[in-house]
Amino acid sequence: MHAIEKLLAKKAGRSFVSTNEIINCEVDMAGINDLYLQTIKSFFEMGAEKVYDPSKVIMFLDHYAPASTIQQAQNQKEFREFCWDQGIELLMDIDQGVCHQVLADKGLAYPGEIVVITDSHTTTHGAFGAFGTGVGATDCAIILATGKLWFRVPEIVKINFDGVPSKGVYAKDMILHAIGELGADFAVYKAVEFSGSALKHLSISERMAMCNMSTEMGAKTSYIQPDEITMEFLEKKVTKDYEIYYTDDDFKYEEEVTFDISNLKPQVSAPFSVDNVFDVDKFIGQEIDQAYLGSCTGGRADDIAIAAAILKDKKVAPRTRFVIVPASKGVFLEAMNNGDVQTLVTAGATFVTPGCAACLGTHEGMLASGERCITTTNRNFPGRMGHTTAQIFLGSPAAVAAAALEGKIVDPSLYTN
Repeated sequence: MHAIEKLLAKKAGRSFVSTNEIINCEVDMAGINDLYLQTIKSFFEMGAEKVYDPSKVIMFLDHYAPASTIQQAQNQKEFREFCWDQGIELLMDIDQGVCHQVLADKGLAYPGEIVVITDSHTTTHGAFGAFGTGVGATDCAIILATGKLWFRVPEIVKINFDGVPSKGVYAKDMILHAIGELGADFAVYKAVEFSGSALKHLSISERMAMCNMSTEMGAKTSYIQPDEITMEFLEKKVTKDYEIYYTDDDFKYEEEVTFDISNLKPQVSAPFSVDNVFDVDKFIGQEIDQAYLGSCTGGRADDIAIAAAILKDKKVAPRTRFVIVPASKGVFLEAMNNGDVQTLVTAGATFVTPGCAACLGTHEGMLASGERCITTTNRNFPGRMGHTTAQIFLGSPAAVAAAALEGKIVDPSLYTN
């Protein structure tokens, strides 16, 4: 069996599972964000009264942080009251940040765990050897009531990245390249394992970005086998006991693909589809109105540090906005302690509340008609960050910061060490 299958089997109380089998598994952590008040409504509509295990439930007020409409404020009020009434202590209020980064910060993402959140980018937690997946309101309500949820054991594909990334090339470039080559429907309801020699050059932050973006090829979950880089991170954060699973040598993947990234150039995903990917060269000189660094894909301390290095003692282009959204309070504090916030504010960047912000097109960095934005976020569909005619380009933190400096898309390798 694959490590993912062994994990699922353990949580289902089984010794063996097979592809496409429907199983019921115990869920280690169920997360709800403030887009999904329907979760609470469904919980009561199905006759439930008390959450099965409040210690395994975490509430995130991250998509509307802070609330920008009366309705958002009302929803958040009802979430808070539910937590207080149910004894849910893990209420991550509007100061905490994006669900996926908060879990990592607080040591709640670890190998062998099933983490389910009402957010499609819960695949992020494959970076820790966990089974992370997103669900809708009703499925999450079932977890609240029973502590379990059904899963179909997914087909498993393997994507290898071999070689050493060139200067100015990051995990975002690698995964965008893969999505561009394989297509947005390559891994629909499949598990994607990332492997290969290039991964030893990727930090946990970079691995989180890679696993996060697996959603954009349709993946149900993602996985990176824990190694010394994983363990170094876990030793600093995680206090719970956990189990690491390993794939059997004779396991047969549904498909295996290898990319040699040694000569890969920085990549850009152009409007209006994530798999519309090109070398950055195609768009050099394209003027932009906004550069946006943030979200669960590209708002970590490492990303902010990259931007600070590019903009140190320089200024954001006069006709360009540079919006920065730390992924969490922990990230924000780290960036302040490093001096990166001061560097970027002095350069002309605007910091907003840790959270999702304009990534989902609700507030804090919205785009007007016809505007162009280059962003570290994960989607560039029409209307994703504002007006349906706004154009969104996806790129690495370096690509975004360099564009903020020049006011146009440039080759970020010219601005990185």
